[in-house]
Amino acid sequence: MVEVSVTKKYGERTVLDVKKLVFERGKIYAVMGSNGSGKSTLAGILAGVLKGDGEIIYEGKKPVTGYMPQKSFAFDMSLIANMLLGQPLRGRKEMRDKARRLLADFGLVEMRNKNAKKLSGGETEKLALARLMMKDYELVVLDEPTAAMDVNAVERAENSIREYFERLRPAIVIVTHSPAQARRLADEVIFLDEGKVEEKGPVAEAFGNPRSDKLKKFLSVNG
Repeated sequence: MVEVSVTKKYGERTVLDVKKLVFERGKIYAVMGSNGSGKSTLAGILAGVLKGDGEIIYEGKKPVTGYMPQKSFAFDMSLIANMLLGQPLRGRKEMRDKARRLLADFGLVEMRNKNAKKLSGGETEKLALARLMMKDYELVVLDEPTAAMDVNAVERAENSIREYFERLRPAIVIVTHSPAQARRLADEVIFLDEGKVEEKGPVAEAFGNPRSDKLKKFLSVNG
């Protein structure tokens, strides 16, 4: 369990102000909101790449955390070499086999020897997500992980996320603009507005009978 009570400012502007926001293992959370609502800031703080004022309380030790930022990146080397970065030398064959399986899941295995810098935006996202899944995490933070993917690639990615979740039961936090994606993947939705939690609850409840007028408007625009 992770409990977040933090404020984040840039100059005089407060971009995030949340209190007692809890993330539990065994659940998938969709973080939603309009542009500038604080979604990526919350993701960065959860992942430990941004600092805010306040506190993050962990139940037990700090969870092993995996993070995919909004702007995906690939290292200037082959796809298979990207997948094996940071992996132990011991058991290298097993890691290579795992990398090939994951690349196959994302439709990238035929490109495994291609320089990753030559990938399209959607392909880079697929590689970044597959690379993250090489390791077992207790907390996974994904910031718009499928934004540049086509419909078929999104389906593959969501299936892989679900399989990863079912195998490890981590807490997964997905920043998304897509209510449809939230419905397909998430247990709970956190809707942010101007850095504050406007609504939080089970996806079916929040989308089926939203209490917040701002969430109602967001859903009417974004489907």
